[in-house]
Amino acid sequence: MRVTLVIFTIWLAGLGGAGQYAKLAAGFGALSEAYPGAGAALGFAVSLLSFLGLLFGLYAGRLVARFGAKRALIGGLVLGAAMSGIEALSPALPIFLAARLIEGLSHLAIVVAAPTLIAETAPERMRPAAMTLWSTFFSVAFALAAFAGPAVIEAYGLSGLLFGHAAYLLAMAAILAPVLPRPERSEPAGESDGIIRRHVRLYGNPWLSAPGWGWLFYTFTFVAVLTLLPEVAPGAPLWLATALPLAAIMTSLTLGVVLLSRFSAVQISVAGFGLSAILTLALLATGGATWALLGLFLCLGLVQAAGFAAVPQLAHTASDRAMANGAIAQMGNLGNLTGTPVLLALLSVAGRDAALLTLVACYVAGAGAHAVLGARRAAQEASASRAT
Repeated sequence: MRVTLVIFTIWLAGLGGAGQYAKLAAGFGALSEAYPGAGAALGFAVSLLSFLGLLFGLYAGRLVARFGAKRALIGGLVLGAAMSGIEALSPALPIFLAARLIEGLSHLAIVVAAPTLIAETAPERMRPAAMTLWSTFFSVAFALAAFAGPAVIEAYGLSGLLFGHAAYLLAMAAILAPVLPRPERSEPAGESDGIIRRHVRLYGNPWLSAPGWGWLFYTFTFVAVLTLLPEVAPGAPLWLATALPLAAIMTSLTLGVVLLSRFSAVQISVAGFGLSAILTLALLATGGATWALLGLFLCLGLVQAAGFAAVPQLAHTASDRAMANGAIAQMGNLGNLTGTPVLLALLSVAGRDAALLTLVACYVAGAGAHAVLGARRAAQEASASRAT
């Protein structure tokens, strides 16, 4: 029971990390009113959070492996609370953007350390379900923000939402500090390598890089479709923005858990990508039917469930898991950073059909990446078997 509570509490802390995106997705209108002359520069208020994650995702994995996931998670929560508190003061826009940039370090620490801790804490029989629970943190945070954020902003303003987020992060740090296991330190291999060579080493490794490559194609589309829902599906009902992430969560926590007990995470991810491509074609053919969008996010829930569950299946040491989670963080930030602007540009220049066909291509590419990396792993295992 204690292990289950610890895992659940780490997941709750992860909601605070995802809330670093979700709070401004829910409050972007209020943010525009707070900075009326910002214009296009206000877009950086969201994207800057991804920038440092893209640059330093691998480095974060190394730091977590070296200094321990507990220290990284607690430090990330405290730093995030401080930055959210500064943002709540409605400072001058350059200061607000600087706080968001630094907040990106907090987000990176949380999303690398938390799943590493969950994989270390969960016994083998619980690990697939525990990692599936973790995979829902982004969807849950967006659903909660879409549901409660507008009411909080109406009652207390954007500052109230941001101060509430800061208080939540501090509370999670205080709760987790005494209950998390002692830090497990390990030194990643290749310390003398340069940063470029480290990236080449990681992304050339078919075991450690596979979860990150899959996560890239998932994140490229997930937030983009939610953000641009009125353009992707004109006339969609208002409740759909909340229902779509909930649909992904439902699949992850039900069918995803069942399938993970019978199939590998990579197999489930490939199936999820394939089904997502088919549902996107249905979305294209029907002109944005609500049932097709719900079906798409139900299928994306399979990719979501398998994404983090693949890490302990493919990476067998704490150091390797931290590196694999660093790759997920880096590729996830790349997807979040590029997905919305690319899809928006396609919608503006080439139209809705071209944007939806690009989504199909992404899902096919996600399945293809897993197939190629799986073939490489099989070849390596066969070579090792012949050598013995």
